[in-house]
Amino acid sequence: METASINFLIKDSPVAVAIVDTNMKFVCHSDVWCQEFGKGQHTLIGKSYYEVLSNTPKALHEVHKECLEGASNSNKAQKFIHSDGTVQWLKWKITAWKDEQQQVGGLIIVQEDITEEKLREELLLKAKSVARIGGWEIDMATNKVYWTEMTKNIHEVSKDYIPSLSGGINFYKEGIHREKITQLVSEAMNLGTPWDTELIIVTAKGKELWVRAKGETEMVNGKCIRIYGTFQDIDKKKRISLEYQAISDRLAIATHAAKIGIWDYDIVENQLVWDQNMYHLYGINEAQFNGVVETWEASVHPEDKERCLQEVEQAIAGIQDFDAEFRIIWPSGEIRYIKAESTVRRDPEGNPLRMIGANWDITEEKKAQKKLKNLLDITGKQNDSLLNFAHIVSHNLRSHSSNLSMLSGFLSQEEDEKEKQNLLKMLTDATESLNETVVHLNEVVQIKTVADDKMKTVNLYDTIMGVQKNLALLLKEKQVVCTIDVPKGFNIKAIPAYVDSILLNLFTNSVKYSAPERRPLILISALEREEQLVLTFSDNGLGIDLERHGKKLFGMYKTFHNHKEAKGIGLFITKNQIEAMNGKIEVASTVNVGTTFTLYFQKN
Repeated sequence: METASINFLIKDSPVAVAIVDTNMKFVCHSDVWCQEFGKGQHTLIGKSYYEVLSNTPKALHEVHKECLEGASNSNKAQKFIHSDGTVQWLKWKITAWKDEQQQVGGLIIVQEDITEEKLREELLLKAKSVARIGGWEIDMATNKVYWTEMTKNIHEVSKDYIPSLSGGINFYKEGIHREKITQLVSEAMNLGTPWDTELIIVTAKGKELWVRAKGETEMVNGKCIRIYGTFQDIDKKKRISLEYQAISDRLAIATHAAKIGIWDYDIVENQLVWDQNMYHLYGINEAQFNGVVETWEASVHPEDKERCLQEVEQAIAGIQDFDAEFRIIWPSGEIRYIKAESTVRRDPEGNPLRMIGANWDITEEKKAQKKLKNLLDITGKQNDSLLNFAHIVSHNLRSHSSNLSMLSGFLSQEEDEKEKQNLLKMLTDATESLNETVVHLNEVVQIKTVADDKMKTVNLYDTIMGVQKNLALLLKEKQVVCTIDVPKGFNIKAIPAYVDSILLNLFTNSVKYSAPERRPLILISALEREEQLVLTFSDNGLGIDLERHGKKLFGMYKTFHNHKEAKGIGLFITKNQIEAMNGKIEVASTVNVGTTFTLYFQKN
């Protein structure tokens, strides 16, 4: 009955325990023993220990023999390497049991496989070694300080070094680092406040190291009785981080100074990250940016969007790098020019992961290029105009000179008084004609030399209405119908007198060359085009045969209708005036249908 009770107690024991006889055969065992060492068997009674545990190390065999002779043996952790290379850690307590005659009847074996626990410990120790993490502890009751071997290694002291609280603090670099750790330790002692900080120590060999120090406290009745924590060498990682931060700071300063925006597009997640410069470039408030590429697309000018998206797709596909120029529209409506470059990051299989790039504003550069092109165009036209002007001066003055010379010769030889009077009248007319030519040429010279100094803001609508008012009597007499479709807010950069002169010439020409069989009609409209305002002036008059006269339309003294008041100077001056204001004039005309002049002015 007593034996049955013992067997029952052993069977339900929470630990792995077994009783064997002198032949190492199981007399009884706990269920836990079967679970840990029985290899799935439900009972081991009568079976040999060494049969069940066939890989029992020889060293343990020897322990069993000693215990069967009456000794006891215990071991908290013993490592065994089996013949197949596997590692096993065992913990045991073995005691001999005796029968009624006090003879050894066998062994009571309490055994535990602690292999997983020890492997975890080994991995933890290796990890601490690789990560260079040490431990430390301060017993506040005795003021004793304990450092692990790795902590001593980091401080470059010997293994038998005996640390102290003040000595440990003095390892920290003098100045802010030592002051900081002193403050943290003091707060821990008085308030129980933990810490986690990164500071510099100076090792026993004089080497400066960045370390991460973590501290925890143990409090009893509001009093700190123990402080403990970890100590890690982070010097390499910290210096890399500081260098990276320094580089990042320099890059940030450079990009800010150059107004370069940096962006990072996660292709997989469709997430777009902008730095602060990007928000300034796009005129967008950071709070309004939702981090998706569609937000960027919405900012791109509609005329450039399709091309830009194609270039992005080609970059992602690996066809070419993204290197583009495009226009964007700010929320205010202002149009800006952006230059963009990027590179694509891919995984080992070549799949695109991210696009990283830069943007910068090239609006002023574009404006400068456009101004330069306009200047070159204008200069070319002016050179042509000056050459033409030189020919005109040469031809016209030579004609007048020849005419005057010839009349003077006739007059000096003529004896008939009546004929002399006739020659004098002709000489007077020729002199007036020469004077008129000189006046016209002077007007042209004035146009070419004083334009830039007199450019002002001119309201196009007000100027048109002013000219129409000045010609009101003429327009009423000829029953001219005027339709004016020009926004009142359109302003141009121009010389007010030139604009008046141009409009006056166009109005009077439309009346002068109106078709007699129909009521004169004048239609004026304007539209905005980037940095220009385009004015269209149309009539339903006689029209001009451009195939015959197109090349000489704006020439000096060129007329195309037999009109008694036509002098051929109006359109010549008009062209020179508008070109002097960095604009241009174009014409489209059909005989007996009408004429349309298109004028391009600088937008103010």
